[in-house]
Amino acid sequence: MLNNVLLLIVDTAISLITLVLLARFFMQWQRVSFRNQIGQFVVTATDWVVRPLRRVVPGLFGLDMASLLPAWAFQTLLVVFEILIRGVALGGDGAGIALGVLGLGLVEMLRMMVYLVFGVVLISAVLSWVSPHAPAAAVFDALAAPFLRPFRRVVPTISNVDLSPLVLLLVLQILLMVLGGMRNSFAPLLFGL
Repeated sequence: MLNNVLLLIVDTAISLITLVLLARFFMQWQRVSFRNQIGQFVVTATDWVVRPLRRVVPGLFGLDMASLLPAWAFQTLLVVFEILIRGVALGGDGAGIALGVLGLGLVEMLRMMVYLVFGVVLISAVLSWVSPHAPAAAVFDALAAPFLRPFRRVVPTISNVDLSPLVLLLVLQILLMVLGGMRNSFAPLLFGL
């Protein structure tokens, strides 16, 4: 029981850090202004890990790798912590276990990305209805727009109602199912099955 409580606390803390790092990654990728409350929070919450990494980790094709790599590292650390806390017996060789842990960390980071996009699209849709002129609405709209753009080309509006967020949310749910299957595919590497 105590192990489950500890795992919950560590999982929550690492997941929140990962989400904020991914938010910074997406904001820089989309060139969203950081001169707002959300942007300032994201920068303040992640500078402790991103600034030192910027000295050694260059950007790649305009992507902020100094924000993305620690998100992957934190999720990989969480996978290792979960294996240790649950006392799971690992099998196979060391390289297979390392590859399995790194792969699981990547899948978990991708899962967190999907959850972040899901939340951004949902908040953007709600704000567009209830408070379209709120300062946060512009940030969420700018973050959601590139993900919604392909669906807006295909899904027609009905009576001025944009249904593309619903279609995107459905696609994101399917993507979460695919990532769940990918997660299971790393079991043979970890457990020597």
